Amino acid sequence: MILYLHGFRSSPQSAKARQLARAMRERGLEHDWLCPQLPASPARAIALARGLIENRCNGLQIQRSVTVIGSSLGGYYAAYLASLWNCRAVLLNPVIHAVRDLATQVGTHTQFHSPEPFVFLPEYIDELAELAFDRPSRPENHFLLAASGDEVLDWREMAQWYAGCPSRIINGSDHGISDFEQWLPEVMAFALHHPFSNLNAP
Repeated sequence: MILYLHGFRSSPQSAKARQLARAMRERGLEHDWLCPQLPASPARAIALARGLIENRCNGLQIQRSVTVIGSSLGGYYAAYLASLWNCRAVLLNPVIHAVRDLATQVGTHTQFHSPEPFVFLPEYIDELAELAFDRPSRPENHFLLAASGDEVLDWREMAQWYAGCPSRIINGSDHGISDFEQWLPEVMAFALHHPFSNLNAP
């Protein structure tokens, strides 16, 4: 089971989400793919994600049957859920210091894939603070994919936080990882518990 959590202002229509959905279909695993539209409220986003997984797993051990993939703010959510369930997580240019980085985003926004406005309220910063988690206690369960060319977040903070975890530091690229298809096989291998090697450290 793979749950994909998109980033701030993003949606299930993002390029990475669509590429992952296609990869799951090609493997005959479309029924093991979940990619919801997340609400702006972090507390509601986490409640939605937890409900989807708990309902779908239906008694199965989440630790062994779920991988959460998160991009940007979704990476912060994915790491929180991994700390909660002790399951695998793939972090794509993840937010590390959510309270600091999202405090500047309070206000009205539109999604990248829809003209529909949404409001990121001041109280959502408190909700992010309540989701704070420690560095991974089981680094082998986390795969970091970070781009040195990220124009929004500092990849060095990501590499430091996830030091010791399997990682791929991309030389260049951007926050959205526009060359994600190149790295998709590694992401899928980790997400589906297949062995892989040749990863690089920062």
